Amino acid sequence: MIIGKVVGSIVSTTKAEKLKGKKLLIVQPLDMYTINDDGKSLVAIDTVGSGEGEVVLVVSGSSARQTEATNGVPVDAAIVGIVDQIEIEGTFTFRKGGNEVWK
Repeated sequence: MIIGKVVGSIVSTTKAEKLKGKKLLIVQPLDMYTINDDGKSLVAIDTVGSGEGEVVLVVSGSSARQTEATNGVPVDAAIVGIVDQIEIEGTFTFRKGGNEVWK
């Protein structure tokens, strides 16, 4: 799984039939310790109603096609959760509502 922040959206009027009606979002991977950018952005199908600015859980590869919304859909990444908080070794590095590190 990847932790990332939704930074934008994709609009595509011409696409594969099974992608019609699906929300495509741009996700910037994050380092779980610092909540700083960590890698190249990716496009993921939204399965949980997330939106811009939210920190989300993303699965990729064949796992992205294991949700009810993506079964049989040609996707490589899917947003499967919205993160409320991240705690590592007793320290909160993220809490929803603020993007600062909680040390």
